[in-house]
Amino acid sequence: MGMLDEVDTLVARDRESRSNVIRQATALYLKERKKQIIRESLQQGYLEMAPINLRLASEAFDAEVEAVMIAERLVSGV
Repeated sequence: MGMLDEVDTLVARDRESRSNVIRQATALYLKERKKQIIRESLQQGYLEMAPINLRLASEAFDAEVEAVMIAERLVSGV
């Protein structure tokens, strides 16, 4: 059974026009495709930002370690 035959079966069962079913299917396809494009774009953006985020996190960690050491020296009076 071909796709068009399946559409015709659904159209007969649901008493709906073939063009309306195809219109709904196309709208759903476009909606899902847009979601997929956005997901792929976000994934690419995260991958591109990963090295930058890692560098920033490392710098912040080093600064935090230094701040803790300074605070401990101040508290201990050294």
